[in-house]
Amino acid sequence: MADTADEADEPDVAGLSGLDVTRPHSARMYDYGLGGKNHFAADRAAFDAAVRSTPTLRTGLRENRRFLGRVVRFLAGEAGVRQFLDIGSGLPTAGNVHEIAQQAAPECRVVYVDNDPLVLTHARALLASGPQGRTGYIQADLRAPESILEHSVTRELLDFTEPVALMLVSVLHFIPDTDKPRGLVSTLVDALPPGSYIAASHASGEHDRKRVTGGQQAYQNAGVPFQLRDSDEFSRLAFDGLELVPPGVVVVSEWRPDEDGPRPLASEVNGYGGVARKG
Repeated sequence: MADTADEADEPDVAGLSGLDVTRPHSARMYDYGLGGKNHFAADRAAFDAAVRSTPTLRTGLRENRRFLGRVVRFLAGEAGVRQFLDIGSGLPTAGNVHEIAQQAAPECRVVYVDNDPLVLTHARALLASGPQGRTGYIQADLRAPESILEHSVTRELLDFTEPVALMLVSVLHFIPDTDKPRGLVSTLVDALPPGSYIAASHASGEHDRKRVTGGQQAYQNAGVPFQLRDSDEFSRLAFDGLELVPPGVVVVSEWRPDEDGPRPLASEVNGYGGVARKG
């Protein structure tokens, strides 16, 4: 897609500290890929470069977003979870976690976490909880899990004596092995009480190795860390020692689909997802 936005269309970031609009950020690239409005020239250029290598990238993003919606409906409905910790939440868009969860149970509480200051600004402005539930927002990084767990907002909104749903949707592939992601995930999972759930999704090149690897390289060339993992690697990283909810780890479009009609090919989606329970 050609870059159709100009500077006049870009978000107003006057007075927003810690934001470098000259460097692409994964949350803003994701927003651009989904047709959002909160991105800058650097984000659009980096994403467009990835699409040139992986033409189906937008299909994967859309299917991942739909996966998120189905997962939250399952967790707040069938699983009865009332607390969510959404790390790498991204910019607000249609069907945010608290909106979906509170449709099933208005008392649900959600803590959103992202490391982009633009996300925090928009979250505070747009992600208003219903009157029976609560939402909170933290600017923090998955690579510092203790800071998330110990944050005053987390401790105020979430009761760690009751089940919590840890959401790691489309974030783990931004944590390369050099950052020791298994230790980061373990720290978070260890803090959850029994009966909690972990939901995660991850990009993979298993079904279209050449083109998806080209997209990965485009992210890396733009300074955005990105590591593809096959399904077995992803399963060990996100769900080791946990009880997977059927159908297990599958291409995200195949996780409890809402409809029986045709769905994209695995080589168009290029991402796995799953949900697991901590016993």
